[in-house]
Amino acid sequence: MEEQYELIKNDALQQFEFNVKGYTPLIEFVMIPEGDVFLTHTEVPMSLAGQGIGTQLVKETLEYLDENNLRAVPLCPFIVSYIQKHPEWEKIVVH
Repeated sequence: MEEQYELIKNDALQQFEFNVKGYTPLIEFVMIPEGDVFLTHTEVPMSLAGQGIGTQLVKETLEYLDENNLRAVPLCPFIVSYIQKHPEWEKIVVH
């Protein structure tokens, strides 16, 4: 079973992140006052690649947005691909 990591919303750096063994997988974001969150870039350190950490990070970020009545504007191809595979998240996506 894959390990679960705690989602951190780092407002100072404008990123959602995990702390994983001293590394910081992250999703960069820009939030506008209307409640739309532009998800611009996902980054997982090479040493953590292939462990499902990026996928978990996207899932938890979308859950956070949903729980806080925010809408996603996915600009990162990794996030766009995740949403295509999990169409239940279309409900919070701005088109």
